[in-house]
Amino acid sequence: MARTPSNMVNLGTLAPSFKLLNTINNETVISDNYFNKKGTIIMFICNHCPFVIHVLDEIVSITKKYEKEISFIAISSNDIVNYPEDSPELMKKLAEEKKFNFPYLFDETQEVAKKYDAACTPDFFIYNGDKQLVYRGQLDNSRPGNDVPVTGHDLRKAIDSLIKGEEIDKNQKPSIGCNIKWK
Repeated sequence: MARTPSNMVNLGTLAPSFKLLNTINNETVISDNYFNKKGTIIMFICNHCPFVIHVLDEIVSITKKYEKEISFIAISSNDIVNYPEDSPELMKKLAEEKKFNFPYLFDETQEVAKKYDAACTPDFFIYNGDKQLVYRGQLDNSRPGNDVPVTGHDLRKAIDSLIKGEEIDKNQKPSIGCNIKWK
């Protein structure tokens, strides 16, 4: 199991715009129409990564807790020729099984992942209402096999600070996960 860290993009970076297919309902999501005035979280995930599987229930729990205050978007950018378990059809199936309350977008060309400088799954980016990056990094310290409970502590702390209008701690740890499966 590869352990690839986030690239830790510079805080303050503006969120790149995109237009991608939502695999759940086959509609196109235009990011500029989806960004929330309080904040938006862009999550790069996929179906097969053991790191994502390990934290997926916590991701869904976090989105359900905060969905009224901020927006969430999940994106899978993996090469589906070599990783067919990440196909749009199976993305939709996973989203239905886990009851996603956020779009699960397919980045077929991988251009969105490149624009965001996403490196791994899971990889989290929190943007404020001005579309400026205020957090990038890990969900928490839990990894498959390390016996640390999944709590979402780091991401939850950043979200709470954003909602309260407080400064988000700049001491942020990179996420660790499988590398994005580039074509």
